[in-house]
Amino acid sequence: MDKDRLLFAYRRILEIRYLEASLSDLLKRGEIPDLYPCSGQEAVAVGVCLALRPDDQITSMYRCLGHVIAKGAEPWRVAAEFFGRRDGYCKGKGGAKHVCSFADGIYGATSIVAAGIPHAAGVALGNQYLNTGQVVACFFGDGAANQGTFHEGLNLASVWKLPVVFVCENNLYALATPIEETTAVKDIADRAASYNMPGVIVDGMDVEAVYDAVTEAVNRARAGGGPSLLECKTYRFGGHFAAEFALKIHYREDSEMDQWRKRDPILLLGAKLEKEFGFTEEAAQALRNEVQQKTEEAIARARSSPAPLPEEALQDLYADSYANLPEQEIF
Repeated sequence: MDKDRLLFAYRRILEIRYLEASLSDLLKRGEIPDLYPCSGQEAVAVGVCLALRPDDQITSMYRCLGHVIAKGAEPWRVAAEFFGRRDGYCKGKGGAKHVCSFADGIYGATSIVAAGIPHAAGVALGNQYLNTGQVVACFFGDGAANQGTFHEGLNLASVWKLPVVFVCENNLYALATPIEETTAVKDIADRAASYNMPGVIVDGMDVEAVYDAVTEAVNRARAGGGPSLLECKTYRFGGHFAAEFALKIHYREDSEMDQWRKRDPILLLGAKLEKEFGFTEEAAQALRNEVQQKTEEAIARARSSPAPLPEEALQDLYADSYANLPEQEIF
């Protein structure tokens, strides 16, 4: 990654981190109902999406904030969705866990664990059938790797050589359960061998390492080589959900969290920029100030968005898409 791309990645990580911090404060004040933190995991989202073309697609899960911002979603419209406002990407009906924007290639986040895996395979099948050259990146957590849909989705994608990259964000805990208590294999990437696809372990705190691994997998998929499974070893600095610490739910040792915080993606990338390109602390602080200001503006704009009207609850329903189609076009 050259200097411009690394600086772009640094800015993008800051955008995600600062937006989440602002939303966390709003949650504490009761202005939004829900938030699943991704602080610490931003290098995965940014590294993956930088390796994609603008017209490539992603699928996500409930911890989707970093993914959708990394893919190009506007922060104020994401925040508006969290507020439940009309200008949100799903008109306030999706909330924190279900952001979707087809125009940005964001083919939905879902609160059902592992549900995005077969969705990604389906989108990739469409790309293959239409010969669009597009690739899908599918984000999911380590807990999802123990769901049946993980095995079904990877198997089908491999059999049909679908253009999809499966990205497991292994943050070591499925909600509050450590991975060694739920998963028989040491590395989830080892499971790729069962489906005859590459399985790669990646440092999920290093945005450049993620970018390099995903670039190789995307190029392979785009050339017709089929899917890959990437296991990004990462860590969430916040709880499984934002109110976790307020409820005094404790399942991680402070020493473990402190060790991972030393490998904060912002610290690692900042140090790399300083060492290789002379990126000074003054320049970093100026960028942080700029992102913070833009974040505040995004929150203010989202807050001023109107609330949906009651009758809008019955608009944009799945059934409406087919209401006026002739029967032969439906079947």
